[in-house]
Amino acid sequence: MISHATALAAERGVQNVEFVAGNIYDLDFEDETFDVVHAHQVLQHLTDPVAALREMRRVAKPGGIVAVRDADFHGMSWFPAVPELDEWMELYQRIARRNGAEPDAGRRLVSWAQSAGFTDVAPSSSNWLYATGQQRRWQARVWGERVLHSAFADQALEYGFANAADLARISAGWHRWGSTDDGWFLIPNGEVIARA
Repeated sequence: MISHATALAAERGVQNVEFVAGNIYDLDFEDETFDVVHAHQVLQHLTDPVAALREMRRVAKPGGIVAVRDADFHGMSWFPAVPELDEWMELYQRIARRNGAEPDAGRRLVSWAQSAGFTDVAPSSSNWLYATGQQRRWQARVWGERVLHSAFADQALEYGFANAADLARISAGWHRWGSTDDGWFLIPNGEVIARA
């Protein structure tokens, strides 16, 4: 991702940006370095999102903004009913929780920000909707592939939560949903803008 972002910036002539990998629990920056610190779809994957928010707060300047957005998996809804998508949701929840993460992060952002010491917290939400033919096909292709070839697939097998046939069935369910003419998939996101 770093090389891709660097190449894209160069392609677009952007010269005032630098991309580096780091540890969100121990950022390699001085206190009060940034006006804005942002994490998009990150906290849901962490074992200690409050510690990450504390670290983000540390590197934000006084009065600076710490902004986060995370999906809320149990808040997702879809149509038509596809049993394999129900299996996918249950499997996703089991894997995430086995990893010590919180897939329903969106609804917890205010609580986490308060626990990290923020007192000026502005919550909001936004949604992603996949309801046109192109959007459905894209969402189905992405998740149909992830179910078979990703850390999700590897962990489902490693933890004994699913076998290869289960994953193939769930992937096929995604593709079946993606080929509908009236399909709908809604992803709610919790958002917080907190002042340091």
